[in-house]
Amino acid sequence: MSNRILVIGAGVSGLTTAMCLVESGFEVTVLAEKSAQFTASVVAGALWEWPPAVCGHHTDLDSLRRSKQWSIASYERFRQLADDPRTGVSMVPAVFYFRRRIEDCPKEQRKMEEAAAHVLQFERSPAFVDRYGISRQFGVCDAYRYLAPLIETDVYTDWLRNELGRIGCRFEQRKLTQPLTSVEQSLRAQYGAGAIVNCSGLGSMDLAGDAMQPLRGALIRVRNDGSTMPRITAAHCLAHDDSARHQQMIYILPRGPDHVLLGGIAELGEWNTDIGIENHQPIRDMLNRCREFMPALQSAVFDERDSVRVGLRPYRERNVRLEREPARRTVHNYGHGGSGFTLSWGCAQEAAQLVQSMLKAECAA
Repeated sequence: MSNRILVIGAGVSGLTTAMCLVESGFEVTVLAEKSAQFTASVVAGALWEWPPAVCGHHTDLDSLRRSKQWSIASYERFRQLADDPRTGVSMVPAVFYFRRRIEDCPKEQRKMEEAAAHVLQFERSPAFVDRYGISRQFGVCDAYRYLAPLIETDVYTDWLRNELGRIGCRFEQRKLTQPLTSVEQSLRAQYGAGAIVNCSGLGSMDLAGDAMQPLRGALIRVRNDGSTMPRITAAHCLAHDDSARHQQMIYILPRGPDHVLLGGIAELGEWNTDIGIENHQPIRDMLNRCREFMPALQSAVFDERDSVRVGLRPYRERNVRLEREPARRTVHNYGHGGSGFTLSWGCAQEAAQLVQSMLKAECAA
C-alpha cells in the first residue's frame, strides 16, 4: 500500500490537512487549481470562535457537535503557533456583544458557558461596552471576552506552504474537471497515491457532486497606526440578531501591525467578487454599521492599496463533510462555511486519522 497521499485543494483546509498527514508519516502532494494566495482563505477574517461562529452558518446539530471538538483542537494548535511570530498567529482579546442579557437567550448562555470552559482569560462584563467605546445607541447591553487566536492570513498561508515545502510536501497547480468517483483510480495511479483527500471547498460542487453555494463575504481594510483614531488591539464581534431590522453581523479585527478589518456580510448564492464600497450598497451599509457601533471608526482612513477584499465561503446546507467516500479510497474535508480557520486543525487531524484507519483496513483485508 502506497504511503503517498494526494490532497486536492490549497486553501487553509488543504494545507492544514497536508501538514497533519506529513506529521503522521505520509508523503504528500497538494494538487490545486489556485495557489494558496489566491484562495478564499486569504480573504478570511480568521478569528477563532467557539461554534457556532458569527459568520459560520453551522446549524446542523450533528455538525455543530463535531465542530466543537474540532475547534478545541484548533485552539490548542494555534495557541502553540502564536509563540512563533513568523506564523502570523497571535492571541488577542475577542469581545462578543449582545443586545439582550445573555441569560435571556438560552442558546447564547449555553454557548458562553461552553466557551468559558475551553478558552483562556474568559471574563464577562457589561462594562466592556463602555470600556471599548461601543455606542450605547446601538443597543448593546452585555458582553464577554476571551483570548482567541487571530490569524494574519497572508502571512500564515505563506508560512504553512513554506513549512510544507521544507519538510518534503510537493505542490502542483492543476484543475480537475471530472468527478472524483470517475477519476479516482487514474489519479491515484498517476501520483502513486494510496488515498486522496478532497479539500476543494466550492470545487466539491463538481468534484464530489455536492449541492453547495457560495456565501459571499467582504472586508474593508482601514489603517490602524494611531494617526487618525486610537489603535484597536482587540477583536469585536456582534452576531446577526433577527429582532433587529436590517442588521447583519459586525466584526472589527486588528490585522497585522497597522490595519483593521471591518465586516461583515453573508450573501448566499452570489458569485461575483467584483464589488466594493463604490458599487455595492451592502458594503456601504456594513461600513456605516461598524462606524455606528464604534464611533472612533468615523475618522478611520481606508487602505488605498487594498481597501476591500471579497471572498466566497464554501456553504453546504448539511454543513461540514468530513468522511470517507463509501467503498473508495477518498476522504472528504470541505464545507466549512465561514469557519475554515476555526475548524482547520481539528478537521485536518481527523482527516489524517481517517486516512490511516482506511489504509490499515485495506492492508488487513
